[in-house]
Amino acid sequence: MLRLALYQPDIPQNTGTMLRLAACLGVAVEIIEPAGFDVSDRHLRRSGLDYLDHVAITRHRSYAAFDVWRWQAGIRLVLATTRGSVPYTAHAFRDGDCLMVGRESAGVPDAVHADAEARVAIPMREGMRSLNVAVAAGMILGEGLRQLGAV
Repeated sequence: MLRLALYQPDIPQNTGTMLRLAACLGVAVEIIEPAGFDVSDRHLRRSGLDYLDHVAITRHRSYAAFDVWRWQAGIRLVLATTRGSVPYTAHAFRDGDCLMVGRESAGVPDAVHADAEARVAIPMREGMRSLNVAVAAGMILGEGLRQLGAV
C-alpha cells in the first residue's frame, strides 16, 4: 500500500485532515519532525478526532532519520511539489511508495527535492501558486490508490 509523509507540518488542522484521510484510505502516515506544533498523541487526537485509532502513525525525529528508515525499508520517495515536472496522473505509482507533502509555509528544502526518486505536480491554472496541502495529498493518494487497484 501507499504511505503519506508529512514533512515538518506547521498547521495542526491540515495534519488532522490528512490523518483522517489516511485512516479512511488505509494509508500509513510518517510525520517528520520538527513540526510547527506539538505532535504528541494528545494533540494529534484533538486534530484527528476519533480517526487516530484507525491509522498507523510513525514519528521521525528528523528528515535524516526518516531517510535512513526509508532506505533500509526499500521505500521509494514520491514528492508532491509545484516544481515537479510530471503530472501526478502520469506518474506510475508502485506498491510501497511514500508520497511526501511539504510544509504549508515553505515546502521542502532543495536537499529533499534531490533525494526524491520522483517529483509530481498537480497541473493548475496559470497564476495559481498551490493547493492546500491536504487537498493535494487527497488528490495524489486517490490517483495512486486507483492505479494500484485499491479503490
